[in-house]
Amino acid sequence: MTDILRYDPDAQPLSEVRDVLDLIGEAWSTRATWVSVPADRLPGGFFTLSNGVAGEITQKFAQYGIGLAIVGDVSGHAATSSSVRDWIYECNRGRQLWFVRDDEELTTRHTALG
Repeated sequence: MTDILRYDPDAQPLSEVRDVLDLIGEAWSTRATWVSVPADRLPGGFFTLSNGVAGEITQKFAQYGIGLAIVGDVSGHAATSSSVRDWIYECNRGRQLWFVRDDEELTTRHTALG
């Protein structure tokens, strides 16, 4: 059993809902409880909250009870939008969606869940 399924940082970026569902299916097949996705593998527009891309993706993970960790530097997105900055802050307080700097931070947070 794998607790965290790590999306290959060299893989194609996720570009449609079908890609996300395939990733969720892979997580189910390995019994992963979390999926980590490098920030640069997210679909274009993910950090434009008004377009609904982030909501659609995170909703799919929530529906299947799998946590989603966005790994990498997202400070540029947070710096250009107070809404994105607030969203990242709130997500990081929860147990469904995290924004982490690197795999080490993800592992530490995941381990703390117990």
